[in-house]
Amino acid sequence: MDDPTGATPFTVVVNDEEQYSVWDTGQPVPAGWHEIGFTGTRQECLEHIGRIWTDITPLSVRRRLAALRGPGEEQR
Repeated sequence: MDDPTGATPFTVVVNDEEQYSVWDTGQPVPAGWHEIGFTGTRQECLEHIGRIWTDITPLSVRRRLAALRGPGEEQR
């Protein structure tokens, strides 16, 4: 997936754990991942991920932590 020219278009993909990655648009998206609708150079996609992926904790872990805290308790 290296493209020193920046000419290869990439897309941003996300999985069910809300983890993001970049994927070459010329390749099929792997099972368990889906495109979110953002395409660009690899660098543009990485920058987009940096803006939207503010909590890298997997979704299942966030849900477990929220259940342990209980209703009305704030995240620390």
